[in-house]
Amino acid sequence: MSERPGDSAGRDQATPSRSALFDYTVLVVDDDDVALEGVLRSFRRHGVPCRSQTAGDGCEALQILRGQHPAKRLGTPVIVLLDLNMPNMDGFQFLETLRADPALQRTVVFILSTSSRDQDRSRAYDEHVAGYMVKSAVGPQFAQLAHFITQYATTQNLP
Repeated sequence: MSERPGDSAGRDQATPSRSALFDYTVLVVDDDDVALEGVLRSFRRHGVPCRSQTAGDGCEALQILRGQHPAKRLGTPVIVLLDLNMPNMDGFQFLETLRADPALQRTVVFILSTSSRDQDRSRAYDEHVAGYMVKSAVGPQFAQLAHFITQYATTQNLP
């Protein structure tokens, strides 16, 4: 694997290399182009050490996760940020399909939605999401989301 800027061959072996921090991908699944760009811009602005990929609905996200998308590929463990209200296949339909697929059932999914309804939150947790975030509560320009994803991905061993 090639080194990223700032890597040093003589570092302490207990400290993960900067390139190791980029060994995950955040798949943002949302049909709102403004929200997609806001999340990605926040990741860049706050230096979130990840690759990123986008999907406009649950069908496209499943194609990507299964390696069946004609242009979009994932080469690293993935964290999914999932909107609930989308056309074609909404977030709940995506979760049901994902959890029923033995190859994908352990995928880490966080809900990132405009819905703060208790019913939606409960239903999402019934589908074993790792967390539920309301877009309006994750800070201006998704700043708190960027910090959270960095902390989560750099302290967890992703499946």
